[in-house]
Amino acid sequence: MSFWLDDLVERGIDELRPREALSANARFDVALVGGGLTALWTAYELSRADPSLSIAVLERDIAGFGASGRNGGWCSALFPKSAGALERGHGFDAAVAMRRAMVDTVDEVGRVTAREGIDCDFERGGTLVFARDEVQRGSARADVAEAARFGVDRLEYRDERAVGATSGATALDGGPPAAVFDPACARVHPAKLVRGLARVVEARGVSIFERTEVLDWSAGRVRFRTVDGNDADGTIVARHVIVATEGYGPRLPRVRRRILPLYSLMIATEPLPDSVWDEIGIAHGQTFSDYRHLLIYGQRTADNRFAFGGRGANYHWGSAVDPAFERVDQVFEHLHTALRDLFPAVGEARVTHRWGGPLGVARDWCATASYNPKTGVGFAGGYVGDGLSTTNLAGRTMTDLVLGVDSELTRLPWANHRSPLWEPEPLRYVGANLGILGMTVADAEERLTGRPSLIARATARLTGH
Repeated sequence: MSFWLDDLVERGIDELRPREALSANARFDVALVGGGLTALWTAYELSRADPSLSIAVLERDIAGFGASGRNGGWCSALFPKSAGALERGHGFDAAVAMRRAMVDTVDEVGRVTAREGIDCDFERGGTLVFARDEVQRGSARADVAEAARFGVDRLEYRDERAVGATSGATALDGGPPAAVFDPACARVHPAKLVRGLARVVEARGVSIFERTEVLDWSAGRVRFRTVDGNDADGTIVARHVIVATEGYGPRLPRVRRRILPLYSLMIATEPLPDSVWDEIGIAHGQTFSDYRHLLIYGQRTADNRFAFGGRGANYHWGSAVDPAFERVDQVFEHLHTALRDLFPAVGEARVTHRWGGPLGVARDWCATASYNPKTGVGFAGGYVGDGLSTTNLAGRTMTDLVLGVDSELTRLPWANHRSPLWEPEPLRYVGANLGILGMTVADAEERLTGRPSLIARATARLTGH
């Protein structure tokens, strides 16, 4: 399991015992496919907007089994498609509205968790993105200037002197790095969040059926089977069917090429003494990353561990999803090395947990919350790893779409957005893995040439930038 889910069991917070499966035909107003944050936030918002609705959540394993219970714990304002790309496609005002919605969502998650008594270690400490050589410092300054142009994000550039006075992070060219500080991010314990939210929606009358695998759906119907040993199957009749399966979606024939499952892996260290954290310079509530192209991300957990992850695992033929893909020793070693390289004070701290899983990537790297009122079918996802907070926005947006409410949320550029399909194999396999390799090569290219990577520039439009 992820550190997060394991921690719930170790602390006696949650035994992770599966809820009862759905074992007979049933009728609901709303059927939500998937038991992660997207489905649970949608169930929460729908149940508040119209308490008379009967709502069912269908999950193959347990609520929070997927990315919602194993991510990096960033409740951030990040959206997979950049503001510049949104501006090119939808105009300046739409890009500003999307940025404002994402920044507001960070605070909304904090408000709801406080109101509902969900103890998920929510602490809004912002995020530091280190710029570790001159090329990265140029990227950092450009990001701050771009944010100022849209006037929403309050990014702050911190030079080497400022970072060196407070942080033990290292630069690639000697001395301390520079950094960009973004206040719109909170540290959370993702498993506490998703499991706590599941309990809240259950208390509101939402039915959560675990060990219930959805096989297919159509307008007004969801076909399922149980995986609890009884092997029963049946059909739910529902006015509204919302699909929220993210990286596991390609298992379903109607998703298949709509989402590409890309694996992201993580490690967690043993708890570190406060004296070490004082040297490292990452405060409680802060998350961190840097400006390399092959993404890394991390946080200081509430119990003083590093939870640290990144990309680098290969895409698998035919959008295959398999537990065997969650453990790649080469990637785990890369992550451990990258962590010690960035923060030498980590020293020989023991890695206690290693885990991973798929996240969902749309072909144009643009997440969506979409709903067709003619069929009653909705789809939300494609977060590319930026879903912990975006799922909350999805739940609120989907609620307005389902109920036919014309609102600021339903007019956002991601609402009812339809991404193109991914290419068929072998093009998908070759392209996805070349993209992963390209980011590794781009980092090496910049270190060698001291100039922005031509490879990264060539692929930027393919990754939502």
